[in-house]
Amino acid sequence: MFWQSTKTRSDEAMQAATSALGGNIMCAASREAIAYQSTHFQEATPLAVSLIADTVTNAQFTPEEVEAQREAARYEIREFKSKPEAYLPEVLHHIAYNGQTLGNPLFCPEERIDNIDTKLLLDAKKDWYRPERMVIAGSGIGHQELVEIAEKHFSSFKHIPSVTPQLNTAVRPSSAQTPISPHILAPGQPSSLYKSMTRAASYLYNSGVQPQTDIQQSVLNPRSPVNYAGGHHFTHDPSLEFDHLYLAFEGPGIHDQDIYTLATIQILLGGGGSFSAGGPGKGMYSRLYTHILNHYAQIDHCAAFHHIYTDSSLFGLFASFLPNTPHSRGNTAKDILPHLAHQLSLLLYTPIPTSELNRAKNQLKSSMVMALESKSLEVEDLGRQVRLRLFYLGNYLNNVTEQLLVLDRKVPLEEMCAKIDEVTTDSLREVAAKVFGPDITKQATVVCMGHDDVSDWKATLRRYGVGGGC
Repeated sequence: MFWQSTKTRSDEAMQAATSALGGNIMCAASREAIAYQSTHFQEATPLAVSLIADTVTNAQFTPEEVEAQREAARYEIREFKSKPEAYLPEVLHHIAYNGQTLGNPLFCPEERIDNIDTKLLLDAKKDWYRPERMVIAGSGIGHQELVEIAEKHFSSFKHIPSVTPQLNTAVRPSSAQTPISPHILAPGQPSSLYKSMTRAASYLYNSGVQPQTDIQQSVLNPRSPVNYAGGHHFTHDPSLEFDHLYLAFEGPGIHDQDIYTLATIQILLGGGGSFSAGGPGKGMYSRLYTHILNHYAQIDHCAAFHHIYTDSSLFGLFASFLPNTPHSRGNTAKDILPHLAHQLSLLLYTPIPTSELNRAKNQLKSSMVMALESKSLEVEDLGRQVRLRLFYLGNYLNNVTEQLLVLDRKVPLEEMCAKIDEVTTDSLREVAAKVFGPDITKQATVVCMGHDDVSDWKATLRRYGVGGGC
């Protein structure tokens, strides 16, 4: 609904202005953030900021525009559901969090599309689009220049205390009486990793500076506390070329220092497609490649994933494989689950070679450093690291996850690399036991789609000493 008509621009004028920008301008939403971003020549910065400010503060959401987007949404949802690799992570979240908080759908349910109208959109924007929730960040532009442009377009955007208790987002006790201007980045911040890391998995948080309690409660946690439930779901669809299986466990949120180690575990497990161009630097020596993909031709894809949020995360493995049908000699989900459970059990019960651990740590650090080459990724990470903080580690999965975190400093790359260097075989095994070991109290989440269900998944996990709460 954005980049359309506003109070100051018609739809045609907005389209003409975005075309004249000579770059890329976009808006993307996830479970915990919505981001507006433009990549353009330096001289186009004033126009880019004015377009973003206009669509953020003055969008009209006319009935005609809403109706047109309803049809577009229906089409996109049908396309989304036809791609298991995109759709099943949504099902995984729904089952893991019992359809609440993080289990709410990222895509609008089809039956609710017609309920969305101009008033609902304007009310939602009024509730959530507040100065104390916003960050303006720039890369390749002088700090003072960005401050002046931002003040020009956003200074009238005032804080209005919310009337809904759970949306009370006052940054500090006196904020209800004092309007808050958007937060502008301070100059001289060191570099860190960037958004190419969204194609993976893990995130970092450094607790050297503690966020204020009122900020943490109001901005960081506007929703109810997450209640991970776990469980099992099967979607019968014999029309699929491949069957799909997901095995997940609840992991720590972004505040927890264990995410450095969990990031290393994910890289160590690695994985990907059965055919992948590239050599060792592409993860071809990770465990899921060497232990599974190189031995079982019927498995098309197998990889580790990590979706991480403020106060919870989902860590696990997934596989796509040829089904066992009269026309193909493949496998069932019951056959594949033991392979996934076995790979997790190896981390719990067998020695981890130091050389293998060091390779995973170096691969993780190199991914972070290489991401510094992208300015568009740099600015997105930069914006989220100041009061809305986002870390991405690894670049091997197609999982885009975003994280809100209150922390008024930018953690330098050197500090994060040092945290990764501190990971040892003992700490790795300790974190593995916390997340999917035999003594955890919460059950796993198992989602499968295709020809056959997974059968007695709890017994399988117990047999391998994985997931004590199952």
